[in-house]
Amino acid sequence: MGNLCGCLAPKPVNKRKATKRLANASNTAATVSSNSSNRWTRIRSSRKEKFVDDALIQEQALAAAATIILQHQHNGSLPFDRSASLRYPNSKKNQLPRSSSSRARSLTDPLLQPQQLVNQDIKLDDLETSHFVLIHGGGFGAWCCITSLSQYVKPLNDFLGKLAEDEKVILVGHDFGGTCISHAMESFPSKISKAIFVAAAMLTNGQSTLDMFTKQAGSNDLMRQAQKFLYANGKDHPPTAIDLDKSSLRDLLFNQSPAKDVALASVSMRPIPFAPVLEKLSLTDMKYGSVRRFYIETPEDNAISSTLQESMINSSPPEQVFRVKGADHSPFFSKPQALHKLLVEISKIPST
Repeated sequence: MGNLCGCLAPKPVNKRKATKRLANASNTAATVSSNSSNRWTRIRSSRKEKFVDDALIQEQALAAAATIILQHQHNGSLPFDRSASLRYPNSKKNQLPRSSSSRARSLTDPLLQPQQLVNQDIKLDDLETSHFVLIHGGGFGAWCCITSLSQYVKPLNDFLGKLAEDEKVILVGHDFGGTCISHAMESFPSKISKAIFVAAAMLTNGQSTLDMFTKQAGSNDLMRQAQKFLYANGKDHPPTAIDLDKSSLRDLLFNQSPAKDVALASVSMRPIPFAPVLEKLSLTDMKYGSVRRFYIETPEDNAISSTLQESMINSSPPEQVFRVKGADHSPFFSKPQALHKLLVEISKIPST
């Protein structure tokens, strides 16, 4: 969620169905050679079909995402009912519907239809802003040669700097995107109505993202096994990026997410620039502290554990804390409807 301007473009796909080339078996003396050739042809054909299928899944997913964006631009944001439990400061919990995901799991967990989610009593005119800016986490965007946090968040800062004088937005940061929106809150507090941290790094003054992750370093074997340091400047220099082993992605980031989403994410993930992770934030009460903060917990998270999330919340308590039950580190895959409803719900919370 760091590079706001990172764009994914579908690769051109040859949609012609892969065909098997059958060897000429008219010569009975060449049966063994022909069978061997057929097997090799089938292997090549199956590999080609798998490549086409994977590319088509990615192309269709990107097309669907573009359609959703266009629909929202045309229709505007739709408000939704309460969906997840509020944890802080009120201890009373509102039960999260079992059908919080956009995908039906069983007869007892049916798919919610859009009309079931819309709250007809809420008017967009009553909201301070309905403009959300989503900041992706580390590895979920495209970039190159990033050597500082300010460079990493430059697209976000450029966007905020161009807003009209009286215009505000709601920032939503996931994972390392939490560090990015914290940086923006210090730089543009008057432009931000609310800041929402979703399974994100919510740091204190003088802390870096690496400092935060170090707190769980001894207890997170999955993270340690998945990490691969990249040395673009040679191994006699500090690492330039962190990559994640593809075979560990499901268990680490998507342990509750649908298989197709995991497959798409796995081919889309990119290395995470290392320098911004090391940089310590300078946050003040006058600027960063003036922005209303909210945190959304993900209890099935294997990347940023519930214990670590609780530690960040206790170190710097936000205005309210919500929890999406059953969500892994990527609630936009594992519990998309519940996350969507919560974001709109938070946008409706009035100033105190």
